[in-house]
Amino acid sequence: MKTTRRERREGVMLACERHGSGEPLVLVHGVTHRRQAWYPVLDRLTEHREVILVDLPGHGQSPPLVTKGFPVEDVLRAEFKEFLTDQGLDRPHVAGNSLGGLIALGAGAEGDARSVTALSPAGFWRNNAEFAYTRAIFLRFCALSDRLGQHAESFARSRAGRQVMYRVLCAHPGRVPVDQAIGDARAFRYARPALDILLRAAEPFDREIPADVPVTIAWAARDLVLPPWQAARAKEVVPQAEHLMMRGVGHVPMTDDPSYVAKVLLRGSAPAASIAPLHGARPAKGRAGARTHVAARAIGG
Repeated sequence: MKTTRRERREGVMLACERHGSGEPLVLVHGVTHRRQAWYPVLDRLTEHREVILVDLPGHGQSPPLVTKGFPVEDVLRAEFKEFLTDQGLDRPHVAGNSLGGLIALGAGAEGDARSVTALSPAGFWRNNAEFAYTRAIFLRFCALSDRLGQHAESFARSRAGRQVMYRVLCAHPGRVPVDQAIGDARAFRYARPALDILLRAAEPFDREIPADVPVTIAWAARDLVLPPWQAARAKEVVPQAEHLMMRGVGHVPMTDDPSYVAKVLLRGSAPAASIAPLHGARPAKGRAGARTHVAARAIGG
């Protein structure tokens, strides 16, 4: 069963969808993206979880991100908390990619999540220079969008265009469907004001997550946006988490290998007693106290 609607809070509605049945799992997309980013893995999840997809403020079909002078982090936290309340979700599993991973970790710190799974989460750069690299990538995306203008959707229809659009985001740009690329081009244009706000306000994650909240941090080994060396910082900040290195996938891994990403999400949101090692995973060197594995099998050819 699918339910699509927008949730209202003081005149603000967040676009969302609910699919499947089982324990609730909220999936949160990255900056300039939209809830449809999770469609490649959706069918693999809904047999086991009720999956809730949401568009962040300023993204997808949700209204613009408005801070009214309040810190951006506080606004996003309040909006997400209110969204959970509006949806009748009491400490669901929460997972996210990039900015969505940061929001998922924040939900864990707030006590709003029963488990957290973060795929290449934002917030683990060590200094301004490292974040300047990521900021420059998004500014290049903005410049490309400006150059293309009204021709962006035609560009997205061509295989060569999709290679340019996704070569930094995905390890296998050719696997992105045409309709997804067209929708993403539209979503990027809409999210530009939110992107400007978020880039100016970006800060490292340094909050403590309660020990009774299972945390999985899975980094894409071919991540060109938040490079894999940031995974080492994540191990220092969240030592109790299970840390995975996902081979063969890029920053937005859902189209690169839907099957494997779905396994990571299901395992991260499983009851602790039922968690089994990922097939092909092996222990990796990490900070004492961290549970660290590297997904060793080849992914995606």
